[in-house]
Amino acid sequence: QAFFCLLLCIPWGSSCPPSCQCTERAGAKAVLCSSQHLEEIPKDIPRDVVFLKLDANSITRIPSNAFRHLSHLEEIDLSGNAIEKIDGAAFRGLAAGLRTLDLSSNRIRSIPKEALLALKARLRLANNPWHCECALQEVLWEARLDPDSVRDITCHTAPRQELVGKPLLQVLDAGVNLCSGRQRTTDVAMLVTMFGWFAMLVAYVVCYVRHNREDSCRHGERPRPLPSAQGPAE
Repeated sequence: QAFFCLLLCIPWGSSCPPSCQCTERAGAKAVLCSSQHLEEIPKDIPRDVVFLKLDANSITRIPSNAFRHLSHLEEIDLSGNAIEKIDGAAFRGLAAGLRTLDLSSNRIRSIPKEALLALKARLRLANNPWHCECALQEVLWEARLDPDSVRDITCHTAPRQELVGKPLLQVLDAGVNLCSGRQRTTDVAMLVTMFGWFAMLVAYVVCYVRHNREDSCRHGERPRPLPSAQGPAE
């Protein structure tokens, strides 16, 4: 924060989004849009910005490709907004240089895993109303979390009532696997499907044999064998 305060004292002559301040120090360009009542991410942010502060606004969504043209970004601060939805391609184009992404103190319940797959940035996800389920556990397995804020990732809701209100790190350290239920459901579905196909095959064989016998009795013939996989010999 002290670094950004120093940047405020240095003017930046290039174009700057309305309600934002653009500064530069030692070649590092910053766009500072804190506490400006913004409801969406500005679309006219300079392409060579390195530090972007959008904290303490009223942004509710991060759409796909929101930062794709900002390939020089190293730090994004989106803390203290009202973000509820993050699109799967929200951070596309930022994988290489992004070092810090702050999403703390928003209204995020879940985040698509594909949104974070390519990111190497350190994430701050604390103080959001997280829904602790398998999808969130998979995200945390892939993400690089900021160690200073990981204890504040708390289960606001969960499929199991005893997990509500607990830090997610504590839940996982206790050996709880939020994905175990999904695996059991998948296994049961596979067994039901296999049993269904087997029952259909048995029913077909029984019906064919019964029909063959009835037909043979009417004509006084020997029962015909079951059809083989190969066609009649030439």
